[in-house]
Amino acid sequence: MTPLPHIESLRGGATAAILAADLDMKTALAQETARRWFARTLSMRSPRDPALPVRPGRPEKPELIPPKHMEKRSLHTEKGRIALLHALAHIELNAVDLALDIVARFTTERVPHSFFDGWMQVAFEEAKHFRLVRDRLRDLGADYGDLPAHDGLWQAAHDTRNDLTARLAVVRLILEARGLDVTPTLQMKMRETGDHESADILDIIYNDEKGHVAVGAKWFRFLCAREKKDPAATFRELVRTNFRGPLKPPFNDAARAEAGLTPSFYRALVSVSQS
Repeated sequence: MTPLPHIESLRGGATAAILAADLDMKTALAQETARRWFARTLSMRSPRDPALPVRPGRPEKPELIPPKHMEKRSLHTEKGRIALLHALAHIELNAVDLALDIVARFTTERVPHSFFDGWMQVAFEEAKHFRLVRDRLRDLGADYGDLPAHDGLWQAAHDTRNDLTARLAVVRLILEARGLDVTPTLQMKMRETGDHESADILDIIYNDEKGHVAVGAKWFRFLCAREKKDPAATFRELVRTNFRGPLKPPFNDAARAEAGLTPSFYRALVSVSQS
């Protein structure tokens, strides 16, 4: 891999990682920016920071297709497990850029430095997750880019680019929280098929993601408190305005509550979204 470019500021390092189309470079830049931010050797911003792109840097593949065209495959075949891991790699890659984007886009927001600590920790761990899943794909004779993927996650980020509270509600407390609902079942199915290596990776991701949803819930509540708004009611209002898809049970209420996302936030939205 080519040497990392000079990182001058938190916003500059985060933006450079978002721009990187080489995925080894992207994950390395994300983690190095996080390390340097935690060591307090970076300024928040610099006049020489690159502009945030409309879309993150990506390699030529995978081909991006609408979510409804994604093929469903059984986890009881190796092809099916590769398809699941490929979809997971795509989610984790987007998650790297989403964590970096919330840092780079909102460095002028009136929030404590610990806000950026939280999201750079998330970016560091999402980069780790992407590498773990990609390495597992390679173990199985495949690689990221071999199959099509969909673009729904980045669309959600684009739709909430001007509103930090909406970004936290939709990307963190809906889309990321969904991972807490589905991952335990996927782990169990992987173990049933004898693929313990993939199940172990899912275990690492699941435990980290609880922390990521917790970061989202913490700062969502912080922003609501500052505006003297009820967090659960504000969440429901933002979801109705900014989220396109349905909210579908079953919910992993225990893991969600552990992350600070109680049923008062999302239960009332189920009937509305399914009507």
